[in-house]
Amino acid sequence: MTDLFAAAGLEKDAPRPLADRLRPHNLADVAGQDHLTGPEGALTRRLASGSLGSLIFWGPPGTGKTTVARLLAHETKFTFVQISAIFSGVADLKKIFEEARARRATGQGTLLFVDEVHRFNRAQQDGFLPVMEDGSITLIGATTENPSFELNAALLSRASVLIFRALDAPALEQMLARAEATEHKPLPLDPDARAALVRMADGDGRAALTLAEEVWRAAKPGEVFDAAALSDIVQRRAPLYDKAQEGHYNLISALHKTVRGSDPDAALYYLARMLDAGEDPLFIARRVVRMAVEDIGLADPQALVVANAAKDAYDFLGSPEGELALANAVIYVATAPKSNAAYTAYKAAMRLAREHGSLMPPKVILNAPTKLMKSEGYGAAYAYDHDQPDAFSGQDYWPSALGRQKLYSPTGRGFEQKLAERLEHWARLRADKDRR
Repeated sequence: MTDLFAAAGLEKDAPRPLADRLRPHNLADVAGQDHLTGPEGALTRRLASGSLGSLIFWGPPGTGKTTVARLLAHETKFTFVQISAIFSGVADLKKIFEEARARRATGQGTLLFVDEVHRFNRAQQDGFLPVMEDGSITLIGATTENPSFELNAALLSRASVLIFRALDAPALEQMLARAEATEHKPLPLDPDARAALVRMADGDGRAALTLAEEVWRAAKPGEVFDAAALSDIVQRRAPLYDKAQEGHYNLISALHKTVRGSDPDAALYYLARMLDAGEDPLFIARRVVRMAVEDIGLADPQALVVANAAKDAYDFLGSPEGELALANAVIYVATAPKSNAAYTAYKAAMRLAREHGSLMPPKVILNAPTKLMKSEGYGAAYAYDHDQPDAFSGQDYWPSALGRQKLYSPTGRGFEQKLAERLEHWARLRADKDRR
């Protein structure tokens, strides 16, 4: 039926979204991807060389991945076949591969564009390998997820990964200007509202054009919207964030590293980004506790107390008041003195324990509950530290086969400065005892 409508010329009269009507007709018109489609772009160079090769397009939604794939098929004169991994199965792929092999036998190439390619399982991804290797298809797979995690190594080894960037404000403005030229009318927005629309698009060109269509539909003749009215009309676009995918890991990494870098303002920003996107506050609270023990440690022992208290406060208060407790904790850990000395010492101790096996502690610090053990010297000559000057005996507690080791080296920042002084004092006492 679709083919009959197309043959009759009726399809061109069907309503089409603005984003579809504004698809560029050549690579140079693609907005925001000059590193790929500009005069010196990676795809421009590939086309000039006459060898395209299979590709993986990685980038956020609405950045032109599908459009560029269509344009590449046009430039190479390949037959363009488009599928979505969400709606396609093994039977669909077999049919496409058979048709591609038949075209190849007549000298015609096939460019297969697979949207959401990461949705195919490992076995399905392996199914592409033979037809890629024999030249039956040139694969272009599009994904919003990191290919390193989501695609087979074998598939990645046969394709180049090209990164599509989220559209910046100038690129989105370029698209809106093209939309106004196509519609023969300006967007009924004042400057602040126009800037707000660009921010709402969140780097997604398709979203920007969809928002523009909503504005045009809502506007009465002569009406111009301000930012507040725009928000009422289009509501608010959900942030680009998936708690199970890469955005989740990117933002929690950013939060952790800004705390480690003692930048409370940036840390609050990333905290707000995550909460605004619907992240589980207790997931954030757990990471703040981890920051306190991993990046602050004994430079400020109170950091762990504050982090745990924030978690408990959120449990007690819930949302939205509980988020303020998290903000307090994030500010505290970001401004606390930093030390990973305890973290480093613990890892060194674990290595030492694994490398040297079950060494016997010195008998002087072992209990002797039986006569035999006493006769073997267990607990003999043990010096009770509280009975010694400075409450410090200076005895050697290390296995004799290992000898004394140095694992913990306090940084001298925050509370660790006091610990460093204490350890130096004990080292002097121990040295004096050894000389006697």
